[in-house]
Amino acid sequence: MSTLFISDLHLDAALPELTSLFVQFMREQAPSAEALYILGDLFEAWVGDDDFRPGTQVFVDELRRLSDSGTPLYVMHGNRDFLLAEKFTERTGCTLLPEPSVIDLYGTATLLLHGDSLCTDDVKHQESRALLRSEDWKQRFLSQTLEDRIEQAREYRNMSRMHLKDAPDAIMDVNTDTVVDMMQQYNVQQMIHGHTHRPAIHPLSVNEQPAKRIVLGDWNSHGSVLHCDASGCQLESFTL
Repeated sequence: MSTLFISDLHLDAALPELTSLFVQFMREQAPSAEALYILGDLFEAWVGDDDFRPGTQVFVDELRRLSDSGTPLYVMHGNRDFLLAEKFTERTGCTLLPEPSVIDLYGTATLLLHGDSLCTDDVKHQESRALLRSEDWKQRFLSQTLEDRIEQAREYRNMSRMHLKDAPDAIMDVNTDTVVDMMQQYNVQQMIHGHTHRPAIHPLSVNEQPAKRIVLGDWNSHGSVLHCDASGCQLESFTL
């Protein structure tokens, strides 16, 4: 058995092939795992735990099915679904992890995070991140009707696409100094994150010791999953 890590699925009811890919993964791969960790951006947008639209409920039901089967399910906020809260955990049976979190992964202390906080060269994103994560902004947003929140989330996604289109490619990736500083802060030699959509296993040095940064892939035309067991970690992709 292995522990599975995924991120950046960007689930959206308007994308039926992605929905099918997610359902396939949740029913065929996830049940045999020791645990499943979802490190952010599970959803294209999460506008509040009171979203019971049928398209959203499909995803919630699959998460609930897995947790009811006995497989531990851990979810971390991403930059698209940072409004996941207590009612979501009740609906799905998952555990919401704080970001960052350190876990013992087969004897190796491993730092988990979504990854956007590492992209410190992208100043505009960091400013937006600080605003949207503030309690004042979240309270004002959640006080609106569900319909208004859905429309506002659509506007934010359009703004984000424009930013991604215009921003230099180099600033969209993590800052290596930030990575090393954070690994030193948490005293780890292994980090797993998503967000950048650039799956790879990067060797590096932390405190003059060999270290590793593992980047999870996004889900688009295929699924991407990291399998970890006592022998190590391996990135894999799959299709319908």
